[in-house]
Amino acid sequence: MTPARLAGWAWQALALVGLGLVLVMAARTGAANLRASGLASGFDFLNRAAGFDIAESAIPYSPRASNARVFAVGMVNTLRVTALAGLFATALGVGFGVALRARAPWMRGLARAYVELTRNMPLPILLLVLYSLLAMAPPPREAIELGGLGFVSNRGLYLPRIEWRWGSGTALAGAGLALAALVGIWRAAPTRRVAMALSISWLGFCGLGLVLSVSGLNLPRPQGFGFVGGSVLSPPLLALVAALSLYSGGYIAEVVRGGLAAVDAGQVEAAQALGLSPIQALRWVTLPQALRVAAPPLASQYLNLAKNASLAIVVGYPDLVALFGGTVLNQTGQAVETLSMILGFYLVLSLSLSGLINLWAARQARWAVR
Repeated sequence: MTPARLAGWAWQALALVGLGLVLVMAARTGAANLRASGLASGFDFLNRAAGFDIAESAIPYSPRASNARVFAVGMVNTLRVTALAGLFATALGVGFGVALRARAPWMRGLARAYVELTRNMPLPILLLVLYSLLAMAPPPREAIELGGLGFVSNRGLYLPRIEWRWGSGTALAGAGLALAALVGIWRAAPTRRVAMALSISWLGFCGLGLVLSVSGLNLPRPQGFGFVGGSVLSPPLLALVAALSLYSGGYIAEVVRGGLAAVDAGQVEAAQALGLSPIQALRWVTLPQALRVAAPPLASQYLNLAKNASLAIVVGYPDLVALFGGTVLNQTGQAVETLSMILGFYLVLSLSLSGLINLWAARQARWAVR
């Protein structure tokens, strides 16, 4: 080993030792300050009763539940917002991204207006505007009826809820087997046309069996000053999902446009020479290659969407940051522990999203046209 390399290793070791000493001093100072304030460090507070109610929870919860249950409620609420917003943002981004490359000037202009508007508007302002618009909806007694299936009022969106009879677990297991059989059909079919025909028939058959296993729809209905039955999406949830979808959709659209522009023009000409329509060429040739090119920047946009979900506190939606980093922190005073758990959750969520997108991109790269 050369002297220069030895010197480099020595400086790196010295830097690590210095960093370790700084961390030890910070930990000792923090522990001393906690003791002086009468606060005990550790995670014992997770077993204490929360003592407060949560306005919206996707899993069973009561004020007698523990703080660990509060963490689970906030985590599920955050994941629900991220999943819904990611789904709608993808649809908007791909649609407007393709429209940015359309031949019709009015379509390109409309898509460009959407992209520029959403990308240049602060997300908190957009969130507050949408929440204010939802608050202007009619009251429950004057709610807008959705074809007898639901209602829209200033208390939220009321939709039907599916109720399962005895044996729903068997039905879900059958749905899993049906999905596995569908994958087998696509792998064994000689052509895509045959696979599509068989898949439609199989899905129709499975759908009939699934309908037979459902006891019915629990429809919302007006009663008193509100509604009973069905399921409700609250105004904070609707505003948050809509704002994240619109905001992230604008960035995703620009990423998709760049991916489409990166596809060689000869690919489109070859597809046209084979007799494919513009829609078919986009579906089977251009868009798959564009999404493979756009995978890395798309991963960044989905990560931003997941982290921007923490703005739920602006409209009062009980996400993880609002519940655990707000109420639980104020009640227990365990700032280091609560915030470290929140940071750990977002770290795992971000790494999972990035890993899934990179895995998809690596799998699709095998079929890339070189």
